[in-house]
Amino acid sequence: MLPVKRNLLPTISRFFDDDWDSLFDFSNRNFSTTQTTLPSVNIKETSNEFVVEMAAPGMKKDDFQIELNNNVLTIKSETKNEKEEKDSENYTRREFSYQSFQRSFNLNNRVIDDSKIEAKYYNGILNILLPKKEEVKAKPTRQIEIV
Repeated sequence: MLPVKRNLLPTISRFFDDDWDSLFDFSNRNFSTTQTTLPSVNIKETSNEFVVEMAAPGMKKDDFQIELNNNVLTIKSETKNEKEEKDSENYTRREFSYQSFQRSFNLNNRVIDDSKIEAKYYNGILNILLPKKEEVKAKPTRQIEIV
């Protein structure tokens, strides 16, 4: 008798992933051209907007380039650091450091008002505010009078 293979892990609902995939397409356009890691991204939803939070400590706001082209939001960065130390007349040490990455997200133009997108960089976190269109914002509950 052949052993029966069982998956002992519980099945996890794909509802959350499928729901986000309709708003943001996490396709293969995310890469780092150096051996560094890709900055982590959190995406949160409020009643009025989506907020993309990218962890990028040690960078400056001028290190980023953010573009919106055909509903594709692209965050790029390329930094170069060159350090030269002269210990004596005969010895020079140079250390090079390059870091670059690109993250892209397909935005749902039926949900996001792309004319009002804003970006802020503070304390190592890049925040990109993606406001929702008025017609898709959650409306408060109201009572309907029965006549």
